[in-house]
Amino acid sequence: MEKNSPITQMLKIKTCIDGGDPSVTPIFQNSAFESSSPYFYTRKDNPNSAEFEAAVAILEGAEYALAVTTGMTAITIVLGLLRPHQHLLINKYIYGCSYKLFQRFCEKLKIKLTVLDLSTPEGIAQIPADCDMIVFETPTNPFLKTINIQEVASRAKSTSANCLVVVDNTWATPLFQKPLEHGADISLYSATKYFSGHSDVMGGVILTNNPEIAESLRQERFYTGAILSPFSAWLLRRSLQTLPLRMREHHRVTVEMCDFLKEVRQIKKIYYPHIDGKQMTSYGGIIFFEFVEALAAEDPYVKFCDSLQLFGTGTGMACVTSMVARPYTGSHASMDDAEKAQMGITKKLVRLCFGLEEMEDLKKDLAQAFAKL
Repeated sequence: MEKNSPITQMLKIKTCIDGGDPSVTPIFQNSAFESSSPYFYTRKDNPNSAEFEAAVAILEGAEYALAVTTGMTAITIVLGLLRPHQHLLINKYIYGCSYKLFQRFCEKLKIKLTVLDLSTPEGIAQIPADCDMIVFETPTNPFLKTINIQEVASRAKSTSANCLVVVDNTWATPLFQKPLEHGADISLYSATKYFSGHSDVMGGVILTNNPEIAESLRQERFYTGAILSPFSAWLLRRSLQTLPLRMREHHRVTVEMCDFLKEVRQIKKIYYPHIDGKQMTSYGGIIFFEFVEALAAEDPYVKFCDSLQLFGTGTGMACVTSMVARPYTGSHASMDDAEKAQMGITKKLVRLCFGLEEMEDLKKDLAQAFAKL
């Protein structure tokens, strides 16, 4: 029989239980199981987290998946693969809290930290020979710059065969990009974003094809107690069922909204990632733009937000409701002014996240808000 697509396989996964045959797996709100159970203790494993992991692994095409409490937990556990006095390389453009985590981690363990712009050939060419781990997002937060995973991996492995290439694939999702297929050793996600899609649950996922890496990460998760809770895993598994539909709509809306925003005179530049059709096949949901310099409002972002009616201003994104945020005081607030300036983040940079509202309603709301600037 012909093998079904990954999406169909993912949808059909269901954990078997004794005494019933529910259409969806129930919540195993257990801390402990009988000694004969393969799960034993929820700090080690749980049917809900295991099913969620299996579903994500199918979408990614990965051998191993580990679910953890948040995306930041996923990064922290992966950093645990490093040893004192080793060398970590990160991309210049990266989420503000991740940037601070790398700084703090490296300072604490006396790890050498190098920052390069891996979105350019020049940056990739500068990857040092003694690098032990490379971590980057693609597309990046902010500016949605894309990084060639294969070129980074080839350069890193040519000088240091044991260098681990780690890709934060949160914004591309495994539907649109599969880092492990392009040379990455580890792919990770904040499941709080698109996997959840409803701003109601937090989680993280780490994926790899390397059994030794997987076992090391699994032990770290067990001893630190960082496993995803059964209820959170159940919610995320539920949300995965609609991920393909949501991402299709996010892409459709985002493309049309970008065309609409190109005609807005108050916008200087729109940031949207490069879709090469090979590494990244599609994209949707989140864009950035910059206000033009000549606006009457002293702080156009504040007036713009106050005028919007359909865009929330919370920290959510990649969900069913539209959001607006300013990286300067939001996602990158933990960085100092010099660090923001080095990354090119100003107060005029705005992040728009498109939800699943009617697109014409969103256009009208944005139009009236821009008209007041």
